[in-house]
Amino acid sequence: MKTTECNSKKEPGSFRDPSGFLFWHDGSLYRQVDYSYKESYDRLMESGLYDALVKKNLLIPHQETEIFPNDSTKAYKIIKPVLLPFVSYPYEWCFSQLKDAALLTLTIQKIALEFGMSLKDCSAYNIQFYKGNPILIDTLSFEPYAKNQPWVAYRQFCQHFLAPLALMSYTDIRLNNFFRIYIDGVPLDLASRLLPSRTWLRFALLAHVHLHAKSQLHYGRKTIEIKKRDFSRHAFIALIDNLETIVGKLKWQPFGTEWGEYYNDINYSDKAFQHKYQIVSEFIEVTHPKDVWDLGANVGFFSSIAGKQSIPTVAFDIDPAAVEKLYLDCRNQKDSSTLPLLLDLTNPSPGLGWNNTERSSLIERGPADTILALAIIHHLAIGNNVPFIRIADFLSQICKTLIIEFVPKHDSQVQRLLVTRQDIFSGYTQQTFEMEFEPYFEIIRSVPIADSERTLYLMTKRSNAGAGPNKNRLPETT
Repeated sequence: MKTTECNSKKEPGSFRDPSGFLFWHDGSLYRQVDYSYKESYDRLMESGLYDALVKKNLLIPHQETEIFPNDSTKAYKIIKPVLLPFVSYPYEWCFSQLKDAALLTLTIQKIALEFGMSLKDCSAYNIQFYKGNPILIDTLSFEPYAKNQPWVAYRQFCQHFLAPLALMSYTDIRLNNFFRIYIDGVPLDLASRLLPSRTWLRFALLAHVHLHAKSQLHYGRKTIEIKKRDFSRHAFIALIDNLETIVGKLKWQPFGTEWGEYYNDINYSDKAFQHKYQIVSEFIEVTHPKDVWDLGANVGFFSSIAGKQSIPTVAFDIDPAAVEKLYLDCRNQKDSSTLPLLLDLTNPSPGLGWNNTERSSLIERGPADTILALAIIHHLAIGNNVPFIRIADFLSQICKTLIIEFVPKHDSQVQRLLVTRQDIFSGYTQQTFEMEFEPYFEIIRSVPIADSERTLYLMTKRSNAGAGPNKNRLPETT
């Protein structure tokens, strides 16, 4: 093969895979396939499995290239996968996103068996959402099917999918945050202790979580000898079918969430709402963004403005019910542009894993071309005591253009925040807001929203902003 050597930068999150790694070159992402994976890769490509999965939009497509990294002694192939608009993580997914990712994984396993192959790992981090649907992004996850051998990825599937889904369904939806603590999935013994006693009466959960956890504790330090007849292909298929059934039956019904009914309880008149929608539409038309992040998207009323124009849009919200509803709506409407995700702006996703680089922080995954920050300034500044200048600094790090709404203190939503606390926010004024944002953003337009006292701003980041906290500008911490 003719090769072209190049200077490359390895992707920090792919160093654990003994079969190869991801690297960047000239703004493009590549994957090295090592000689140690040659047999499995050739089987994947020659068996027809790759073509079958790509045709069904279950596996990310790739092209074989002639580019090699500088150290090519281990490289068998270099492939170039399709680049995703945005990489998300399981702790940012709603219940149905994790469920769909689990069902996708099981579907891929069933198809792989038809071609004489099997998944050697079942990490939830191998799944991403692309054009509205979950898709497997790890081309090196397959190996030839070993007759009568147990499924090597079974434990990982239970820890990454079944246990978290059961906890979210039966215990508390917020336990998806366990993914931020346990990067290799929820320990089954912990899941078993946290699940309610009635789950011991569900045979599938009893077998795959509770008894599986006991087995892990019992055999964790022992060598297990498995006879060849112990796990036939028929048993393998039955296991996958059983897991598929229990995952399919798991449900989560949202109730009592903070902002789930937000748009039924605002002080917008129909006229004000329609005018706000019109202004945001005009601002997006002017900016022509390549991508949009909507911070505090709720159920996606304003995210849809960009989504309907096929602009890749990430719709963030703190409320699991809102994200769940938006995801289900997008799935039903076959919206391929909008990606709903969970995000607490006061505690955004950090860098996680080894050296804090395996999973990128929110800031590292930016900047977005345009950010919508509608009706969130009061939640940050008054609800969470974040000064305007720190909000401006943060936003300047994650966007190039900002569409932001100022909500005055006498607005009913702000007054609701002040009902149970002392008003110590004398600096919460529109004048101060503009003054504190000015070092970071240039105000292009400001438009009062009709039949309302709120104002929408279109701002562009200044060239000297967005490089991180400026200690000369930021106030001292008290």
